[in-house]
Amino acid sequence: MALAVAVQMDPIERIDIDADSTFAICLEAQARGHTLLYYGPRDLTFRDGKVTAPARALKVERTRGAHFSFGPVETLDLTKADVVLMRQDPPFDMAYITATHILERIHPKTLVVNDPFHVRNAPEKIFVTQFDGVMPPTLISSDRSVILAFRAEHQDIIVKPLYGNGGAGVFRIRPDDENLSSLLEMFTQFYREPVMVQRYVPEVRKGDKRIILVDGKAVGAVNRVPQDGEARSNLHVGGRAELGELTKRDLEICATIGPELKARGLVFTGIDVIGNYLTEINVTSPTGIQELKRLGGVDAAPLIWDAIEARRKAGA
Repeated sequence: MALAVAVQMDPIERIDIDADSTFAICLEAQARGHTLLYYGPRDLTFRDGKVTAPARALKVERTRGAHFSFGPVETLDLTKADVVLMRQDPPFDMAYITATHILERIHPKTLVVNDPFHVRNAPEKIFVTQFDGVMPPTLISSDRSVILAFRAEHQDIIVKPLYGNGGAGVFRIRPDDENLSSLLEMFTQFYREPVMVQRYVPEVRKGDKRIILVDGKAVGAVNRVPQDGEARSNLHVGGRAELGELTKRDLEICATIGPELKARGLVFTGIDVIGNYLTEINVTSPTGIQELKRLGGVDAAPLIWDAIEARRKAGA
């Protein structure tokens, strides 16, 4: 099954070929004989019912400094593609939301992965709240008095922007920290949205586990251990990656959310688990598959393509 695969992603010249999940997915697609077509999220055009983009044929190879080559630019009618991979990074802002609306005009005739309707309606921090018994004590609010009361109850808390990504803007407020009011003032200046406040989970010192799910099934995990003196475990801020074990609790969480992920067309997702708690469900542009393979875990890229090809065949 040779497919025409359009890849909507951020500038490919800037990626780290040893870490970028989209690059690994593209390599696997190419190895299967699929044709790759590249364009950026700002290239999308909707006119008179048609969705187009100035796309270029793409070839990829694992050669640092020469990891891609392009063909000439041609206007691509996205209904002529078999699959569109929506792989640009957050922030989950109005530009991102607009892209989901535009891509929804071609899905499912052209299979968009992940399903743009459900990407739009599953903000990564809010989506978790749909599932009972999986989150640490959590508050979403702009009300300063409510936030202060939550802090008084739980003492040690995490405060973060509701639509942030990559650990940006995540703060730990300890019981003796006097900066919460100033922090809330700063958040008010920079964001119109409420903030998310959660009880601090001390097990984060042992790691923030990224579990990769394909079509709702857990296939492996990477544990990200924060540096000393750092509340965040994201790899790009110095977290250390190690192969993660899927515990009984991890599998319970995946069994709770997995069927809903599959039903929503969220083919490739990554969830974040700290201790016994699920903190995020990443549906926009999940990462971690290269680290998983490098650490001795499963190669998730073939599993992702198996799932995409099965969905494409079923919808043909």
